[in-house]
Amino acid sequence: MNWQDVWTLYRRELRSAFRERTIVVNSILMPVFLYPVMMWVMFTGLMFVSGLADRAHSRVVLLDAPRNHPVLMDTLENRENVELRDQITAESAVSLIRNGELDALVEFAPPGAEGDELADNFQVAISYDRAVERSRRASDRIEAIVDNYREEWVDSEAAELGIAGADREQFRIVQENVSSDEQMGALLLGTMIPLFLVLMVALGCFIPAIDSTAGERERSTWETLMTVSASRLSVVTAKYLYVATVGIIAGVLNVTAVFLSLGAIMAPLLAEAGDQFQFTLPFLALPVMIVAAISLALFFAAAMMILASFAQSFKDGQAMAMPVYWLALLPFVLGQQTDRTLTPVIAAIPVANAAMMIRDAINGVFLWPLIAETLVVLLVMVALCLMLARMVLQFEDLLMGSFDGSFWRFAKERLLNRNGKKTAGAKQGVV
Repeated sequence: MNWQDVWTLYRRELRSAFRERTIVVNSILMPVFLYPVMMWVMFTGLMFVSGLADRAHSRVVLLDAPRNHPVLMDTLENRENVELRDQITAESAVSLIRNGELDALVEFAPPGAEGDELADNFQVAISYDRAVERSRRASDRIEAIVDNYREEWVDSEAAELGIAGADREQFRIVQENVSSDEQMGALLLGTMIPLFLVLMVALGCFIPAIDSTAGERERSTWETLMTVSASRLSVVTAKYLYVATVGIIAGVLNVTAVFLSLGAIMAPLLAEAGDQFQFTLPFLALPVMIVAAISLALFFAAAMMILASFAQSFKDGQAMAMPVYWLALLPFVLGQQTDRTLTPVIAAIPVANAAMMIRDAINGVFLWPLIAETLVVLLVMVALCLMLARMVLQFEDLLMGSFDGSFWRFAKERLLNRNGKKTAGAKQGVV
C-alpha cells in the first residue's frame, strides 16, 4: 500500500463529497442548522402549548357549595379560566364528563368525625376523567384553589383561637436544591450531547459509506476506479478514511451546534419557566469527546462500508447498512439514569460505552481505567472490522461487483465455507 496514493485518493473523495448535495446536507448542514432550529421550535412550541392550556377554560359544576365560605365561592366564580355550570345533577354531571361536555364535578360535603371540632369545616370530592388532559387540568385547578383557601382559612381560625403556627404544625417538609446552576446545566448537557454525538457520527458515516461503495457501482464508476495505478488496498483505505473523516466532522459540528443552542436558545426559555441553567464544559471533557468521536467514526465507517459493499444500488446499500446504524440507539436502550457512571460491564459494550464515557466527562467524572477500557474495546472492534474487510477484499467477484447477495449469504458461503468449496466465480484476487 502506497500512502501517497492513499492521500491523493483521500483528497479526491473529500472533494467529491463536498460536491454531493446529499452528503453536505446530512453531514454538515443538518447538524449546524437543523438541531438549533429544531430545539428552538420544539421548546417554543411547548411553551406556547402550555400557555394555551393555562388559558383554556375548565367547565366545572359545583354542588352543595358552603355558604359560610363566600371568599372561596368568589374565588371560583371570578377565576378567568374556570367556567361554572349551574342546574346540573351529580348523575348528569358524571355523564357529561364521560362524554367530554364537562370537565369536573365538585361536591362539597360536611367533614368526617375527625373534622367536626372545627366550625364550618367541609370536605371536597372532585370527579373528573383522568384519561382526558383537559379534565385532569380542571381537577388540578380546583384542588389548588381549595387548598390555598383552606390554608388561609385555617390560619385565620387558629389566630382567633390564639394558636400559634408552630403549635398546630406537627412537622414541616422543607426542600432545598443544593445543585448549582452549573451542575443543572451539566445534567442537561450530559443527557443530550452523548445521544446526539453518537447518532450524528453514525449518520455522518451512513451516507458516505453507501455512496463510496454502492453509489460507485450504481454510477458505473467502480470498475473505472479499480483500473487506476494505485493498489486496491490503497483505494479502499482512502475511502475508509474519507468516510471516517466525514463522520468525525458531523459529530464535532453537532456537538458544537447543540452546545451553542443550549446556551443561546434553551437557557432563556428555561429561565422564563423558572429554571436556572448555566452551560459549561470541563476542559478535559473536550479531548475525551473528540477521542470518542474518532473511535466511533472509525468503527461505524468500517462496519457500514463492509455491509454496503455488497449492494448494487444506493437503495440496497441503505437497507444493508441500517443494522449498524441501529447500534447508535444502544444508549437509549441502556437508559439515561443520572446516577449511573461508567462501569467495567458498560465499558465492554461498544457504542454505549462511548456515550457513557462522554456523559461522565461532561459531569466532571473521569474514570481513566474505564476510559482506557472503552477505547480499547472500540479499537478492537475497529480492528476486527478491518480484518474482516481484508478477508472480503480477497474475493474478485465481490470486489468487481459481480457477487449477487448479502453479507450474510457471503459469510455463509465463503467465510464460513459451509459448502466445503468456493462458489463458481469466487476466485481469490490479490490485494
